[in-house]
Amino acid sequence: MRILGNLLWLIFGGIFTAVEYFVSSIILCVTIVGIPFGIQTFKLGILALWPFGARIGYMGYAPGCLSTIMNIIWLIFGGIWIALSHIVFGIVLAITIIGIPFAVQHFKLASLALTPFGRTIEY
Repeated sequence: MRILGNLLWLIFGGIFTAVEYFVSSIILCVTIVGIPFGIQTFKLGILALWPFGARIGYMGYAPGCLSTIMNIIWLIFGGIWIALSHIVFGIVLAITIIGIPFAVQHFKLASLALTPFGRTIEY
């Protein structure tokens, strides 16, 4: 079921979302200041590429106060908009019974888009 869900996800828009995340990650990594944010955007792109069967967890150790500061900066400068777009797509997809599994994946992406620092993707 995971493979079928991921293939349908890729065909119906997941590949475009992942490519957008990867392009923005490369653009962010061009600057020295944007490298930490580019790495987090790359993490979002990986999850957007193959979301079924993936879990979002927290690091096994305390990431520290820098992670909190970076999450606040991320949230102010774009994380809220990324999360809101995934929430809107999730709500639209949840209207139909067929779209509910895809809506759950958008909600998963929204949760990672709010606070990506200090979180991991587990397959």
